[in-house]
Amino acid sequence: MSDGNGLLRFSHIRLKNWKNFAACDVALANRVFLVGPNASGKSNFLDVFRFLRDIASAGGGFEVAVQRRGGVSAIRCLAARRDPDIDVSVVVQPPDASSQWEYELAFSQDPQRRARIVRERVVRDGRELLARPNDADRSDPKLLTQTYLQQVNVNREFRELAAFFEAIRYLHIVPQLVREPDRSVGRANDPFGGDFLEQIAKTPVKTQASRLRRIRDALRVAVPQLAEIELQRDARGTPHLRGKHEHWRPQGAWQTEEQFSDGTLRLMGLLWVAMEGSGPLLLEEPELSLHPEIVRFLPQMFARVQRRTGRQVILSTHSSDLLRDEGVGLDEVLLLRPSGEGTKVAPASAFGDIRDLLQGGITLAEAVVPKTRPQSAEQLTLFADS
Repeated sequence: MSDGNGLLRFSHIRLKNWKNFAACDVALANRVFLVGPNASGKSNFLDVFRFLRDIASAGGGFEVAVQRRGGVSAIRCLAARRDPDIDVSVVVQPPDASSQWEYELAFSQDPQRRARIVRERVVRDGRELLARPNDADRSDPKLLTQTYLQQVNVNREFRELAAFFEAIRYLHIVPQLVREPDRSVGRANDPFGGDFLEQIAKTPVKTQASRLRRIRDALRVAVPQLAEIELQRDARGTPHLRGKHEHWRPQGAWQTEEQFSDGTLRLMGLLWVAMEGSGPLLLEEPELSLHPEIVRFLPQMFARVQRRTGRQVILSTHSSDLLRDEGVGLDEVLLLRPSGEGTKVAPASAFGDIRDLLQGGITLAEAVVPKTRPQSAEQLTLFADS
């Protein structure tokens, strides 16, 4: 299963004391929709996978990944009680489940508030390849500041797993960052799109042209007047996207990304990243700035991408339009419900009332979205009355 990380996917995740989640143990489909109220932990759930990527990535590692999140205390769930360790455990499989990786990382902090690994395990098809702490760790506790996953001199037996984690891609395009003239300076693989145009510019010319043509054809659904898309560098070498719009003028009208709408830029980003890479794709509220009629077809777009690449897509959403697609299954929707003991996570299929509503002819969106509404939301109408 080596020739493409898209052949692997996360099939299960277990969390303990990770941010909003005191305890979480759920299966993951090849396409996952995270649904829940504001502040329920959708972004923090996605961040688990980003954390694994940060550990395995060049320039990252365990200590860097923890520091990026504000330290162990900022990561640890507020509902943590007698056992304060943070524990992340995942199962990784190909679609046919012909083999299986298991990876577990538990960590805490020492009296000086420095992150320390409590446990690290790697299992391949039932055979334990790594179990820490080991004798070397016990003789030199400093070793517990680094995972074996990140060290090429010791991860040979499970380097495929490390490569899979490194291939994880997160995207949450912020249109204003794309429009900034100096957006790409000092940025690399910016998940918020700061170097989005630079990434396009660095793509081989033939591949770039092919992808831009496909994006143009797809965008014509949302922007019917769009005739051409191309990328050019200005005199300073800064890349710019140009779009030619059919117009009353004979030669049409060209616009750069500065004139593109937020929705157009975000949709371009989604379409581009969907064609890029093969590792799991993490998306945060892809419906933002898009017309509801466009949002309705995003699940189908992701399904087509998956048929071509095999990559897993995990996304968060507040959109009922996104869930109106009849192809979205109950096991693909994870419902996040906040409680005093941390956010609970369960597939929509675990709720009998949701199953009953679907059998009665109600759509998945109509059955699921009401469970995400905050209590007493109507109180907002009283703002400034007193």
